[in-house]
Amino acid sequence: MSLEQNLNKILIIDFGSQFTQLIARRVRELGVFSEIVSHKKIKLKDINSSIKGVILSGGPLNVYQINKYSFDKKILQFDLPVLGICFGHQILSKLNGGRVKQSKHREFGLANVFKKNNSLLTSNFFGNKKSKQVWMSHADQVSKLPKNFKVIASSTNSKFAIVENKIKKYYGVQFHPEVTHTENGKKLISNFIFLICKIKKNWSSKDQKNQLIKDVRKQVGNNKVICALSGGVDSSVVAQLLNKAIGKKLYCIFVNTGLLRKNEEVQVVQTFKKRLKINLIYVNAEKEFLKKLKNVSDPEKKRKIIGNLFIKIFERYAKKIKNVKFLAQGTLYPDLIESKSVTGSQTSKIKSHHNVGGLPKKMNLKLVEPLKFLFKDEVRKLGIELNLSKEIVSRHPFPGPGLAIRIPGIITNEKIKILKEADYYFIQTLKNNGLYHKIWQAYAALLPVKTVGVMGDNRTYEYLCLLRAITSEDGMTADYYEFKKSFMQSISNKIVNSIRGINRVVYDVTSKPPSTIELE
Repeated sequence: MSLEQNLNKILIIDFGSQFTQLIARRVRELGVFSEIVSHKKIKLKDINSSIKGVILSGGPLNVYQINKYSFDKKILQFDLPVLGICFGHQILSKLNGGRVKQSKHREFGLANVFKKNNSLLTSNFFGNKKSKQVWMSHADQVSKLPKNFKVIASSTNSKFAIVENKIKKYYGVQFHPEVTHTENGKKLISNFIFLICKIKKNWSSKDQKNQLIKDVRKQVGNNKVICALSGGVDSSVVAQLLNKAIGKKLYCIFVNTGLLRKNEEVQVVQTFKKRLKINLIYVNAEKEFLKKLKNVSDPEKKRKIIGNLFIKIFERYAKKIKNVKFLAQGTLYPDLIESKSVTGSQTSKIKSHHNVGGLPKKMNLKLVEPLKFLFKDEVRKLGIELNLSKEIVSRHPFPGPGLAIRIPGIITNEKIKILKEADYYFIQTLKNNGLYHKIWQAYAALLPVKTVGVMGDNRTYEYLCLLRAITSEDGMTADYYEFKKSFMQSISNKIVNSIRGINRVVYDVTSKPPSTIELE
């Protein structure tokens, strides 16, 4: 049995909420496996003995507009505990004979819910108080409860803020317990999992590692696997996991584009070839990439050139390894959720590689995607369990095109050399000041602008260096990190004084949106 089939789990039926992934993460943080499936795809045949409880997510839908959503209410007849959140709460009430209507007073943001009755769901949720602050986000509300449901808590504008049908083990909450704004929200989810569904903990990094190794061995058999190794977190964890599972049947191809961070190629070879003893093919393709990028300034053209050349080189070296049947990729659960199917077949043919822009279909390889049911933070924990260094598993994200999209305009050897140094000084200074792990991503960029400066008694005319550091949970939205003035002065002085070619440093204070994290 594979990972997702083998474990008792909480099934999360997604109705399009922006917080659905958060529900899955909260369940997993509590030590229980969770799986997300779209309300459009869930079928009666999908309900099996491994499912111990169901959570209905929130969403932008209206329960009284039946044509806007699809959901087979027979799924509720499997004698499984059900927790409805926001829209999930409304649909649970409506399908059991209650009523839902537009609220006279919409609730968006923080609100207080007041305890009315006791429930297993709210055990130790309220503590010694009679109220808790929660995060509301709804324009509709339950106006009439179904038969055998009772009120557990109310807010000023939502009489049925928490409800239950104890006999059927149906529970509904009008707010979002999965978001951090809800006080003690994780306790509600914990109560549902452990007190109501009575599921036991089954999800830890060690469990994942052992099960995933078994899954890979079963899928791959005695066949060879190739893996595009970038040195980033995802591909590094995939490589080490497969190394543990199939050893010398794994072949990693590491292409040095010349657009990596300072000394990155040395670190990758040292870690994977020398320390971990992985079959590593190192390809130094710096000259090829720079030749193709000569005089190219359009950012989309840069990306296509880099992606296509990477494919060409990867394919060239992959063909030298005879009888390869599989390609390993670092696809994560968020990637899978956003694709067409959350339950993609393990024997799917080659699809677009999320880092380099699409490996060729004619290679006709089957995919190995061992991380496809994991979130990023789970991948990092798995990496530690696989004996990868903290330096590797806690690295900031790095784009597939590398430094090319941090050098707006034409790329030259001189610019790459200058930028590698500036980026190195910035990252090392973050680490030396204990700031690196407080920041989701940080980098230096070299802008296609030269400015006048004075150094000593001499006039300079050199490049402008932009620094960017952001905080984020998943990269979808981001805010700039607010450094102390003394730090900014220190890093600016260090870069200008240490690197010939830069005489001015600026800091990007734009959030995402409206900007993106990278410049191109």
